[in-house]
Amino acid sequence: MLVQQILKTKSDDGVVTVPPGSSVAQAAEVLSSRRIGAVVVSRDGKRPDGMLSERDIVRELGRRGPGCLSDTVESIMTSKIVTCACSDEADGIMQIMTEGRFRHLPVMAEGEMVGLISIGDVVKARLSELSMEKDALEGMIKGF
Repeated sequence: MLVQQILKTKSDDGVVTVPPGSSVAQAAEVLSSRRIGAVVVSRDGKRPDGMLSERDIVRELGRRGPGCLSDTVESIMTSKIVTCACSDEADGIMQIMTEGRFRHLPVMAEGEMVGLISIGDVVKARLSELSMEKDALEGMIKGF
Protein backbone atom coordinates (compact mmCIF):
# COMPACT_ATOMS: atom_id res chain seq x y z
CA MET A 1 0.00 0.00 0.00
CA LEU A 2 1.24 3.48 -0.88
CA VAL A 3 1.19 6.61 1.27
CA GLN A 4 -1.17 8.28 -1.23
CA GLN A 5 -3.73 5.52 -0.58
CA ILE A 6 -3.47 6.12 3.16
CA LEU A 7 -4.01 9.87 2.65
CA LYS A 8 -7.21 9.17 0.68
CA THR A 9 -8.71 7.43 3.72
CA LYS A 10 -8.10 10.44 5.97
CA SER A 11 -10.31 13.52 6.25
CA ASP A 12 -9.10 16.34 4.06
CA ASP A 13 -8.72 18.99 6.78
CA GLY A 14 -5.19 19.76 5.62
CA VAL A 15 -2.07 19.69 7.73
CA VAL A 16 -2.41 21.38 11.11
CA THR A 17 0.47 23.81 11.54
CA VAL A 18 1.60 26.41 14.06
CA PRO A 19 4.15 29.17 13.45
CA PRO A 20 7.55 28.82 15.18
CA GLY A 21 6.85 31.86 17.38
CA SER A 22 3.70 30.35 18.91
CA SER A 23 3.87 29.59 22.60
CA VAL A 24 3.95 26.01 23.81
CA ALA A 25 0.64 26.74 25.58
CA GLN A 26 -0.94 27.83 22.29
CA ALA A 27 0.30 24.67 20.58
CA ALA A 28 -1.09 22.56 23.44
CA GLU A 29 -4.47 24.25 22.95
CA VAL A 30 -4.39 23.33 19.24
CA LEU A 31 -3.49 19.72 20.05
CA SER A 32 -6.29 19.52 22.60
CA SER A 33 -9.00 21.21 20.53
CA ARG A 34 -8.18 19.24 17.38
CA ARG A 35 -7.70 15.98 19.34
CA ILE A 36 -4.38 15.27 17.62
CA GLY A 37 -0.98 14.13 18.85
CA ALA A 38 1.33 16.44 16.92
CA VAL A 39 1.48 19.62 14.88
CA VAL A 40 3.85 20.66 12.16
CA VAL A 41 5.77 23.83 12.95
CA SER A 42 5.88 25.88 9.76
CA ARG A 43 6.57 29.48 8.85
CA ASP A 44 4.53 29.33 5.65
CA GLY A 45 2.18 26.36 6.10
CA LYS A 46 3.78 24.67 3.09
CA ARG A 47 7.16 23.46 4.31
CA PRO A 48 7.88 21.92 7.71
CA ASP A 49 10.39 23.64 9.99
CA GLY A 50 9.83 21.18 12.82
CA MET A 51 7.41 18.90 14.63
CA LEU A 52 5.91 19.32 18.07
CA SER A 53 4.18 16.41 19.76
CA GLU A 54 2.34 15.88 23.02
CA ARG A 55 5.37 13.94 24.18
CA ASP A 56 7.67 16.91 23.53
CA ILE A 57 5.47 19.11 25.70
CA VAL A 58 5.14 16.55 28.50
CA ARG A 59 8.91 15.97 28.48
CA GLU A 60 9.56 19.71 28.94
CA LEU A 61 6.87 20.00 31.61
CA GLY A 62 8.46 17.16 33.53
CA ARG A 63 11.93 18.62 33.15
CA ARG A 64 11.25 22.32 33.73
CA GLY A 65 7.71 22.66 35.02
CA PRO A 66 4.88 24.87 33.77
CA GLY A 67 7.24 27.76 32.98
CA CYS A 68 7.99 26.09 29.63
CA LEU A 69 4.43 26.80 28.46
CA SER A 70 5.36 30.42 27.76
CA ASP A 71 8.36 29.39 25.61
CA THR A 72 8.09 29.33 21.83
CA VAL A 73 7.46 26.03 20.09
CA GLU A 74 10.67 26.62 18.17
CA SER A 75 12.63 26.18 21.40
CA ILE A 76 11.37 22.65 22.06
CA MET A 77 10.31 21.32 18.65
CA THR A 78 12.09 18.52 16.86
CA SER A 79 13.86 20.35 14.06
CA LYS A 80 15.38 17.39 12.29
CA ILE A 81 12.29 16.00 10.59
CA VAL A 82 11.94 13.04 8.33
CA THR A 83 9.37 13.31 5.54
CA CYS A 84 7.94 10.90 2.99
CA ALA A 85 6.43 11.04 -0.48
CA CYS A 86 3.03 9.93 -1.75
CA SER A 87 4.72 7.15 -3.70
CA ASP A 88 6.44 5.62 -0.64
CA GLU A 89 5.25 2.21 0.53
CA ALA A 90 3.53 1.85 3.91
CA ASP A 91 5.79 -1.02 5.02
CA GLY A 92 8.89 1.14 4.54
CA ILE A 93 7.27 4.08 6.33
CA MET A 94 6.33 1.86 9.26
CA GLN A 95 9.93 0.71 9.55
CA ILE A 96 11.26 4.30 9.40
CA MET A 97 8.84 5.43 12.10
CA THR A 98 9.60 2.46 14.33
CA GLU A 99 13.37 2.80 14.03
CA GLY A 100 13.25 6.59 14.43
CA ARG A 101 10.85 6.33 17.37
CA PHE A 102 8.44 8.95 16.07
CA ARG A 103 4.76 8.73 15.29
CA HIS A 104 4.05 11.45 12.70
CA LEU A 105 5.46 12.03 9.25
CA PRO A 106 4.77 14.95 6.89
CA VAL A 107 3.99 13.87 3.33
CA MET A 108 5.69 16.01 0.69
CA ALA A 109 4.96 16.52 -3.02
CA GLU A 110 6.85 18.99 -5.17
CA GLY A 111 8.44 20.61 -2.12
CA GLU A 112 5.18 21.23 -0.23
CA MET A 113 3.29 19.37 2.48
CA VAL A 114 0.25 17.55 1.17
CA GLY A 115 -0.57 15.57 4.28
CA LEU A 116 0.52 14.12 7.58
CA ILE A 117 0.36 10.45 8.44
CA SER A 118 0.65 8.82 11.83
CA ILE A 119 1.83 5.37 12.81
CA GLY A 120 -1.83 4.66 13.61
CA ASP A 121 -2.81 5.50 10.02
CA VAL A 122 -0.14 3.15 8.70
CA VAL A 123 -1.08 0.31 11.06
CA LYS A 124 -4.79 0.71 10.20
CA ALA A 125 -3.99 0.57 6.47
CA ARG A 126 -1.78 -2.49 6.92
CA LEU A 127 -4.46 -4.31 8.94
CA SER A 128 -7.02 -3.56 6.24
CA GLU A 129 -4.63 -4.88 3.61
CA LEU A 130 -4.02 -8.08 5.61
CA SER A 131 -7.75 -8.60 6.06
CA MET A 132 -8.33 -8.34 2.31
CA GLU A 133 -5.50 -10.81 1.66
CA LYS A 134 -6.98 -13.23 4.21
CA ASP A 135 -10.42 -13.00 2.61
CA ALA A 136 -8.94 -13.59 -0.85
CA LEU A 137 -7.00 -16.64 0.34
CA GLU A 138 -10.06 -18.07 2.09
CA GLY A 139 -12.06 -17.56 -1.10
CA MET A 140 -9.41 -19.40 -3.12
CA ILE A 141 -9.31 -22.30 -0.64
CA LYS A 142 -13.09 -22.60 -0.48
CA GLY A 143 -13.40 -22.27 -4.23
CA PHE A 144 -15.22 -18.94 -4.40
